[in-house]
Amino acid sequence: MSETHVEKRRYTRVELALPVEVHQGGSVWHQHLIDISLTGVATDQPRQWDAQYNEPFTLIIKLDEGSKLELHAYLQHVEAGRLGFAVQHVDRENMEPLLEVLQAHMDMETLEEELGQLGN
Repeated sequence: MSETHVEKRRYTRVELALPVEVHQGGSVWHQHLIDISLTGVATDQPRQWDAQYNEPFTLIIKLDEGSKLELHAYLQHVEAGRLGFAVQHVDRENMEPLLEVLQAHMDMETLEEELGQLGN
């Protein structure tokens, strides 16, 4: 089950429980997605968390149909067992899967408005 909610944030967050691998250098943490938006991802925090906060991460989200979504992000905050990442780059091959995930849980009008805000 998933829910969509809007906070005081610029982009709608879609709550999804999917597996995600968080990569940094030679380290990999197996986590679970909490929510995703056009510009951010939240995951749970693993028990053994020794990441370099100022270095970039690659998040590989395992989608339901067996495909993967790869996002490049920086850690923005750690709180109450939750990690918040700001997505820095989505390449062309990953933009379509990201949009498909969001389209499945958002209305198109809202998604189109938010895509328009990305250019501003």
